[in-house]
Amino acid sequence: MVSMSHTNFDVAALRSLVAGIDLGSFAKAADRVARSSSAVSAQIRKLEEQAGAPLFRKAGRGLALTDAGEAMLRYARRLIELNDEAAAAVRGAALDGWVRIGLQEDFGEALLPDLLGRFARAHSKVRVEARVARNAELLERLAAGQIDLALVWGDPAASTAAARAGIDTEIIAQVPMGWVGAAEPAAMAGAAAWRESGEPFPLVAFDQPCTFFTAATGALDRAGVRWRIVFTSPSLAGLWAAAAAGLGITVRSPYGLPASVRLLDPRAHGLPVLPSLPLVLLARRAAGTPAVEELMRIVRQSVGGAAEVPLSSLAA
Repeated sequence: MVSMSHTNFDVAALRSLVAGIDLGSFAKAADRVARSSSAVSAQIRKLEEQAGAPLFRKAGRGLALTDAGEAMLRYARRLIELNDEAAAAVRGAALDGWVRIGLQEDFGEALLPDLLGRFARAHSKVRVEARVARNAELLERLAAGQIDLALVWGDPAASTAAARAGIDTEIIAQVPMGWVGAAEPAAMAGAAAWRESGEPFPLVAFDQPCTFFTAATGALDRAGVRWRIVFTSPSLAGLWAAAAAGLGITVRSPYGLPASVRLLDPRAHGLPVLPSLPLVLLARRAAGTPAVEELMRIVRQSVGGAAEVPLSSLAA
């Protein structure tokens, strides 16, 4: 018989670690996990003892994750997700009926499979209907009672329409916007030629209205960059095709980018830095069933931490 010693990480401590990293402060994490700051500090020290390595290192006046800390964070997210999925499955074994969710095209491939998979594993009796559409259509369907909740890009018009329709709004993340061009250098060279030629910046855009278009053109105007629309499309597939072909440059979030395009470093291409965009979870007040509440919880968990991606780590 061979005796083996197992290390059992505390899920509550892992939750405090993830909250501290996502919020950028363990003081804020303490509020989120309903513990004192000293209790959260003790949890982190315990995790370091169990890991047998420091999880943080000095970085200027603050702290940064060590390699061991990065590994711990990755596994912590997975363990918390699995723990919460198991809890939801046990507590919600009797859930049934329908849940109807609407999402932006950006999340159709990047988020929807994981989201539906997690929900189905925990609540196999609940049937889910998903609709992929743009903000205006999703708001209309929510107001008409055709869907129960939706994940949309926040803008003043959407907020006003939601309030008038009696729809609850919750900002669950701030997502960075970025300039997107061709992944192929030769195609990108053609799109970037506007700087040397003195021609207006070539913008590939969604059909109007579009929150990304408004943000992009506003930033270009403030930076004194002349621009012109070279291609419009009602779908993301059209935007990606035009950008990949080198017709111009578009603006989007890091979600769902195909291999044919890439995020650009704005300063290297003479472009203004873009702001973040709120990602908003909308829900009909009359649709607050246990099944809807559970799907909303999974959406928050799936999107919240992963949404705040630093573009500097992705742009080229």
